Amino acid sequence: MQKRAVASIASIAALAAGLAAAAQRAKSSPLTSRFTRSAKVWKLSARNTTRFAVSRVRGIGSAEERRAQLDEQFAIRTAEDVAKELGEMKGVLMKAGQLISFMFEALPEEAQDALATLQADAAPMAPTLAANVVKEEFGKTPEKVFLDWSDMPSAAASIGQVHKAITHDGRDVAVKVQYPGVHEAIESDLDAAEVMYAMFSSMMLKGLDAKALVDELRARMREELDYSIEAGNLAEFESRFQGHPWVRIPKLVPELCTPRVLTTEWVDGMTFDHFRKNESYETQQRAAEVMWRFAQGSIHRFGIFNGDPHPGNYKFHHDGSVTFLDYGLVKRWSPGEWESLKPTMNAIIVDRDPDQLVGAMIRSGFLPADHGLDPAVVYDYVSRPYVPYLTDEFTFTREWMRDTLGVILDVQGAHAEVIEKINMPASYVILDRVVWGVSAILGKLEARGPWRAMLLEYIADGVPATDLGAAEAAWAAGRPVP
Repeated sequence: MQKRAVASIASIAALAAGLAAAAQRAKSSPLTSRFTRSAKVWKLSARNTTRFAVSRVRGIGSAEERRAQLDEQFAIRTAEDVAKELGEMKGVLMKAGQLISFMFEALPEEAQDALATLQADAAPMAPTLAANVVKEEFGKTPEKVFLDWSDMPSAAASIGQVHKAITHDGRDVAVKVQYPGVHEAIESDLDAAEVMYAMFSSMMLKGLDAKALVDELRARMREELDYSIEAGNLAEFESRFQGHPWVRIPKLVPELCTPRVLTTEWVDGMTFDHFRKNESYETQQRAAEVMWRFAQGSIHRFGIFNGDPHPGNYKFHHDGSVTFLDYGLVKRWSPGEWESLKPTMNAIIVDRDPDQLVGAMIRSGFLPADHGLDPAVVYDYVSRPYVPYLTDEFTFTREWMRDTLGVILDVQGAHAEVIEKINMPASYVILDRVVWGVSAILGKLEARGPWRAMLLEYIADGVPATDLGAAEAAWAAGRPVP
């Protein structure tokens, strides 16, 4: 399984082929030109392909322990290389690195540590560039827009970085400033992604509608590039969760927001890594349920949900409450979208019926009508990520995540025919990201609970299964929270 995970990490470098094909022209920008981004990823691919080949040659005739040692060394060096390059490049490529950084649990600890820098410690842009963006948006320098402005960012992410500031009326605020040139970088990366998906679908995932997937990602990413849209998303989440007992949403400062600058109240809190290493088991379990309920409540009750569930987007507190920070990548169900997906989810989780599942998958676009697959095999494959909801009690673990991903990605295993024919409807892309992202975080916390009964609260009007569920039900009904 470790080899599969290492191969998956290295597959980021495979973006090079798509990037090279997509880089038809070069546009200079402060972020890097399309050509430069393509060249960087191509070099990243070449370095790691060579490194992998050398590792394989060294392993010929070696004992199993020595081969395992070589695999570990390859994983660590590749992770360090990927983190350095993608952290500098931002955009879609950095998001890909973030996704892998908290999902692939089979990697050695040192490799995971290297990739973890993509979650909260990516390379920032120069202070003058950030100041120029603020000046372009407000017509004056940060020092005049704010009473106090920190030149050094407190966090740097895929599309922008955050500076701490103080408003003229004395409020501590977080100011997210977009990277110059990120629009061009995103478009370049998405063009590359379309080529890459098409390449994969022609070779292995023949049922995949590559264009529909990339079109959905393109729409969401373009929304993420407009901080005015994110401000609207944040305001809606703030309204939806107002007074919630343990979900925290930072307050928007609308008068200091533009399409490229987003200002919210400053939130103190722990990073995920600090929280995981220092807080009690009980507090971690509470926070795990909070994150899970935030996702499920958003999806099933409000029809609008955050599609970017990675640890760098959260602040953790000593009472187990969680502040959810980023609302750039948000999915809203359009009319009929959830209704088309719900029968598939019900067949997996509520009814556990393979024949019903296959029928629902055909109607919703997951399978062609002439698939010719055994419904039992389809159910066994498709239900793997939903195992926590098929039993009364379940503990998310890193090992479970590793093994489940191993099955899902094994194109030569027992489910090869299913993988070849299955499609992912565009409406499911962001939801799938949430399912895997939240599961990965819960796995790191070894979260245990009656997840099936908890999910039935949201999809079948089930009774509250936990104390937090009862508190949320009281809040939703406008009753005093116990």
